[in-house]
Amino acid sequence: MTTAGLILAAGEGKRFGGPKAPYVHNGERLVDRAVSVLTAAGCNPIFVVLGAWVGEVPGATVLENDQWPTGMGSSLQVGLSHLNSEPGIDEVVVSLVDLPGLTSVAVSRIVETPGDIVVAAYDAKRGHPVKFASATWPELIKTATGDQGARSYIAEHPDQIVLVEVGDVATGEDMDVRPNT
Repeated sequence: MTTAGLILAAGEGKRFGGPKAPYVHNGERLVDRAVSVLTAAGCNPIFVVLGAWVGEVPGATVLENDQWPTGMGSSLQVGLSHLNSEPGIDEVVVSLVDLPGLTSVAVSRIVETPGDIVVAAYDAKRGHPVKFASATWPELIKTATGDQGARSYIAEHPDQIVLVEVGDVATGEDMDVRPNT
């Protein structure tokens, strides 16, 4: 079973004060940390969708989303459309660039859990990352719009969801604003 990693990192970070991908937090760019976490969890290959900021990301293939101002949904479409052209990928773990509390142990639990839609849970509340089997991608591409990403698809397929508790080894909080330094 080949599990790819897909990091959504195209946004301009309005509330953050700029794109989050290149932001250095604890001595490491957020995008590099996200790649490291997914790689350590066994995801391979890794793809990063960039837009408002575009640069090199070691250890990942960069995919550019020219439609990034329309929201996260377009980044998910770009990533999944590209994955459809990659032979031999069975599933993908979709993560966000701004999850500094995410750990490879948490992602490994997601990777190792079978299911069409495997969702990280933090104290039983759904969060990121989410793993999608390749059979879900065509419909996901059609339904991903605006800032909703995969939310509506997940809501329409409750019988396919497997929740995996990871709150004991990670936090699911995203970095919406710059930390006070």
